Amino acid sequence: MSKIKPKVLAVLVTMQVLFFNTQVFADGVAVGDSKIAKGTEALIKDATTWLMILAPIVGGLLIIYFFIRRSGADEQDQKRWNNRIVTAIISVIGAVLGSAIINLIVGYYQ
Repeated sequence: MSKIKPKVLAVLVTMQVLFFNTQVFADGVAVGDSKIAKGTEALIKDATTWLMILAPIVGGLLIIYFFIRRSGADEQDQKRWNNRIVTAIISVIGAVLGSAIINLIVGYYQ
């Protein structure tokens, strides 16, 4: 059995209570209908939307910077800059796809 850090476990339990638990508060409001759950869903949706907008912009600026630095580098350093360019492209694609998937999943809870 793998060791789970206490903080990670606390976050997982909190998410389970907020999103998947159907127990009712004392005033008759379900946990999923609480302000905390709705606010958390809205926060995640807004954050992932902003990530889908900002990731390509920041990634594009970094790639331009890497191309400029590569143009002034010698052969050995050009390989490093090429690796950084490829890494930046893959990171942007990963960030956009990841945030889109999270946004899609959160959209089903509304």
